Amino acid sequence: MRSAVFIEKNFQTGKMRNVTVELAWKAHTLMKPFNGEVVGIFAGDELPEDHTELFRYGVDRILFYKNPALKDLQSVAMKHILTSMVRHISPDIVLFGATHTGRDIAPLVASMLRTGLTADCTQLYIDDHKDKGKILFQVRPAFGGNILATIITPDNRPMMATVREGVMLLPEEKVGNPVKIEEFKTEFNREWIKNEFLEIIPKVSKVNFHAANIIVAGGAGVGSKEDFKLLEQLAAVLGAEVGASRAAVDFGFAEKDRQIGQTGSVVRPKLYIACGISGSIQHRAGMEESKKIIAINKDPNAPIFAVAHMGIVGDLKEIIPVMIKYLREEG
Repeated sequence: MRSAVFIEKNFQTGKMRNVTVELAWKAHTLMKPFNGEVVGIFAGDELPEDHTELFRYGVDRILFYKNPALKDLQSVAMKHILTSMVRHISPDIVLFGATHTGRDIAPLVASMLRTGLTADCTQLYIDDHKDKGKILFQVRPAFGGNILATIITPDNRPMMATVREGVMLLPEEKVGNPVKIEEFKTEFNREWIKNEFLEIIPKVSKVNFHAANIIVAGGAGVGSKEDFKLLEQLAAVLGAEVGASRAAVDFGFAEKDRQIGQTGSVVRPKLYIACGISGSIQHRAGMEESKKIIAINKDPNAPIFAVAHMGIVGDLKEIIPVMIKYLREEG
């Protein structure tokens, strides 16, 4: 078997996006039982500065195409080049990050290859399926996050999926494969360039969940934007970041950047404190890998308690002030 992983470059930093490394390792773990190969595929003006890091996470070789015309995102050109690359290496599986770039290009490539694509997967595994042999099972929330759907592509190859950053765990120990880099030659059509980039204004986020050891998150049960300030006070005492469920964001209690879950950020802090969060499948997909989870909720039957290491049944407006008082006094 063979897997291909799209190497995505951050146009601002010149380095790889984290999701590329995560997918490289996931592809390695999928291929290992079959002695399969993992190929990183890249099309752009220059390879990311840190591309050799992929060989420490299980990539066996990198196939790249360079052209100055691809300095910025040119979806049509990328579609043609990456499709040619995939046809050249004939992988069974192709993985993209579910980023703005991945969500743009992956469907175009899948359409060219006449195969299926499963978006925003939270789990990938290989197993037998009837008479089709070993195939990729792609798991993702569906129906607004109320169920988990397992999707397969039994009759077409390659099997394609996009995965959001932070979903796939990275190992503590790395493999360190030899560096093998090959240039891909193909004809380039200038008519593929459809966009002219006049200026790129980077988005500056106030939230950095990946650097946070502790996250205090609130849901619709917090009650109001004013009551959300209680969570901010608790986070300030703990040196934590503030997060929110989709419902809390929809109600205007918190900014979109703070959303955690399938349609927000995926986090794995050392401590996650869920306040007034019911615990839908969609939200749990974004935080259930946290090392320790404390849930505070009035409803003793709230689904969040199923993944919590410690549950507190009660009114968060009474419980959180006590926590803040104790932490300030005791440290």
